[in-house]
Amino acid sequence: MKADGSGIDFANVKMSMNPFDGVAVEEAIRLKEVGTADEVVAVSIGVKQAQETLRTALAMGADRAILIEATDDPHIDVEPLAVAKLLKGVIDEEQPGLVLCGKQSIDNDMNATGQMLAALTGLAQATFASEIEVEGETARVTRDVDCGLQTVRVVLPAIVTVDLRLNEPRYASLPNIMKAKKKPLDEKTPADYGVDVTPSLTVVRTTEPDVRKAGVLVASVGELLTKLKNEAGVL
Repeated sequence: MKADGSGIDFANVKMSMNPFDGVAVEEAIRLKEVGTADEVVAVSIGVKQAQETLRTALAMGADRAILIEATDDPHIDVEPLAVAKLLKGVIDEEQPGLVLCGKQSIDNDMNATGQMLAALTGLAQATFASEIEVEGETARVTRDVDCGLQTVRVVLPAIVTVDLRLNEPRYASLPNIMKAKKKPLDEKTPADYGVDVTPSLTVVRTTEPDVRKAGVLVASVGELLTKLKNEAGVL
């Protein structure tokens, strides 16, 4: 944490692909490998250094990439609504048959971009996907809900946000990493899509979570109940 509590110190920190987005990239590549998709386009919105992450997606098997450089400061968040508006601009240009997004980022845990994107585009949406089957003009999506699994069918094109259970992303091989350097990577700006990315939220303070106390081993159920009653005060 920064000493003044204004955020995280990113100096000399190497950025990597958001795990949920890595699952989305893997699923898109698998759909292409089985002939369901013709092309995989990876998109990132943020700082110029994000092109390194896009090169990873290209090395995994994506065909081309688009980087929208929305800020030159890694400490400035591009908020979900701005991201959704920019992605809508990409969708209007590319006309994809299926848009796969990670269900959430692991820095701010917003879990909002996919849903906002579906609202802006008017496309069908399915969230928290743990299984996707494209069947003609529709997709059958199994999604995790509080009470178990729910299966929905959406008409394509559609927005699907994916969960970690969907697949295990592949590692990029060295030959593919070298080939990725020659794959097309277009660089754009928010102005190209007429989107204002000025933040509407202000971070007041960032603090570390309280340190958890170490767990305690008990010898019997009776001892557990005693501790829960007398020490934890939950009984």
